[in-house]
Amino acid sequence: MNKQSNSYTITYIIILVVVVGAALAWVATALKPEQTKNADADKMAQILSSVHCYATSTDQIAETFKSHIKGIVINSDGQTVESAVAFDVNIAEQSKETDTDRRLLPVYIYTDTEKGTKYILPLYGQGLWGPIWGYIALDSDGTTIYGAYFSHQGETPGLGAEIEKPDFQERFVNKQLFKNGEFLPVTVVKAGQRPQGNEDYVDGISGGTITSKGVAAMLDNCLSPYRKFLETLTNNND
Repeated sequence: MNKQSNSYTITYIIILVVVVGAALAWVATALKPEQTKNADADKMAQILSSVHCYATSTDQIAETFKSHIKGIVINSDGQTVESAVAFDVNIAEQSKETDTDRRLLPVYIYTDTEKGTKYILPLYGQGLWGPIWGYIALDSDGTTIYGAYFSHQGETPGLGAEIEKPDFQERFVNKQLFKNGEFLPVTVVKAGQRPQGNEDYVDGISGGTITSKGVAAMLDNCLSPYRKFLETLTNNND
């Protein structure tokens, strides 16, 4: 074949594309199990962080999660959905479901001989530049916040990105979700201000007003569907 001909050039390009494509597909397939393992470990680590439980290696995270956490899925009536797996529920999709009665609501139950039982609820919302998410851990009474974890995709460093810092997350500890029997998700307000209602609140991020409002909206949207389930926990602890 004439190497200077168009047919040779086209044939060469086709073969090159096929070979490179096959190689990339093989690499992607070979790496997928490890990528999935790392992604799962990152999610587990975030969940564990909400109860102040920290592990370092991927294997240690998975072992700690398996030893201390059991996941269930409930509906807005507080009833268990047997057909769903908590870890597999897409919180981003569920949080956008306007009919809260149709949402799948994961609950991660953490048990430890020293810390006791904690109930961890996932969150997902919108910040200034992109998605924000996190986890709220509650004491066994279903109303007192034990810990919180928040993260983001692209908030501004030093401003909205501060939601991922311990200083902001620790503000939620010991806040209450029920006041005089009424369910009132904790809100986030500008420093020095107070909410119009009686709900517990924390000071927002200075200079990160929109992200702070996003956290407040996320808490309201994602925690409200759990009300009946949390009321059951509260009544059982009376």
